[in-house]
Amino acid sequence: MSPRRAGARRRQQTVQGHGLRFAFYGRMSTVEFQDRTTSLGWQREVAEETIQGHGVIVAEYFDEGCSRRLPWRERPAAAQLMAAAEHPNRPFDAVVIGEYERAFYGDQFDAVLTALTVRGVQLWLPEADGPVHLDDPVHRALLLLLGSQSRREVLRARHRVLAAMHIQTCVQGRFLGGRPPYGYRLADAGPHPNRAHANWGRRMHRLEPDPATAPWVRWIFQQRATGRSVAGIARELNDRGIPCPSSADRGRNRHRTKHEWIVRTIVGILENPRYTGRQVWNRHGASTTSPVRRRPQVRPAAARGWAESGKNTHPALVGEVTFLAIQGMRTGRPTKYGGTRTYVLAGLVQCRLCGRRLDSHWVNGRAGYRCRHGHTSARHRPPELAKNVYVREDHLLDDLRARFPEKVGDGDDGSAIADYLRSNHLTLICGGPTQELKPCGPPRIRATADETTEGQLLLL
Repeated sequence: MSPRRAGARRRQQTVQGHGLRFAFYGRMSTVEFQDRTTSLGWQREVAEETIQGHGVIVAEYFDEGCSRRLPWRERPAAAQLMAAAEHPNRPFDAVVIGEYERAFYGDQFDAVLTALTVRGVQLWLPEADGPVHLDDPVHRALLLLLGSQSRREVLRARHRVLAAMHIQTCVQGRFLGGRPPYGYRLADAGPHPNRAHANWGRRMHRLEPDPATAPWVRWIFQQRATGRSVAGIARELNDRGIPCPSSADRGRNRHRTKHEWIVRTIVGILENPRYTGRQVWNRHGASTTSPVRRRPQVRPAAARGWAESGKNTHPALVGEVTFLAIQGMRTGRPTKYGGTRTYVLAGLVQCRLCGRRLDSHWVNGRAGYRCRHGHTSARHRPPELAKNVYVREDHLLDDLRARFPEKVGDGDDGSAIADYLRSNHLTLICGGPTQELKPCGPPRIRATADETTEGQLLLL
């Protein structure tokens, strides 16, 4: 027996006559819809009944707003409990749980019990009416049942809620909460359809056009319908000083720090079907597909998980025909062969001037890399900004092959050299405040004094 476990056993035997010292652990999943005093009270009452006659609770650990699916190390109070259990002079000898489903999910119990047992700390459960012993087959069967029940409770509640929200959207067209889309604001829609909620004074909400922002949503769709680029739309909005969604509604966007239009914001508006007047729920986030790529001229099928109302539930800001036509628009030209372009050194080229990673960029029909020093097409280029840095991939690979001939294989496309750079954490540094890359000849690569230590290659 290890000295730590032996000391823990002697400490428990010493206090046996006066009762064990217990640490209580409980949890409630939400802060907005649960009362801490009530939830903590009933869980602690169950725990005290479990240990009655065996000891008293001397420490309390209670997590608020944590899902049971989170491991204990990611819950603040649970992590503090486990850290205290590792201390030789911990103030408790055992841990008591208010309810299994509140504390554990799936097979989490095994890991927690094993960690506490190694440190000589017992774990008591109301369902076991005392301490749990893994060598007891009855306890093992009980834990399997409780773990399965905890997982089933989560899955059942999730299925019921999602199914109900799906019906409420498709059949009733109900607004189910969240931030209203840019261009809309919330308006009162009468008493809540649930009688109990209505008696408590809860009201329904619906979307109505916001006089300040709705005209700009219509303008965005009109401009895009004429074939204007998304970047051009963003630039004009920024030039006019039109507040972007995070600036127009700061109360619901406190987590956003930037206050300017970007391409991704425009794309999100153009892809949102709620602007056609239909209520949509359970969208899996905006598509990350570039706006210049071809998109289907049909809406995503309901089988993908979306729920869409069968009729209009709020005033539309764009017509259905215009919305569908915009989804298939593009401003860029497709590749000649229709394939996917590959950039071998993607993520390995860094700008010496600003420290940013160079973007993969197709330059004059070849793979290359570009740094715009933080400039985006949603803004006009400041006159004081340094010139863009361009470098061709074939020039980089030629110099790398000369530098590392042993890494060149038959039919080499540069992948072996790129893998070597990544595995050794090497970075290509190109550009500079007083140097430019000239198209007349490929640049040269010079290694630093210690490649493995510095982790960089300097490109002149």
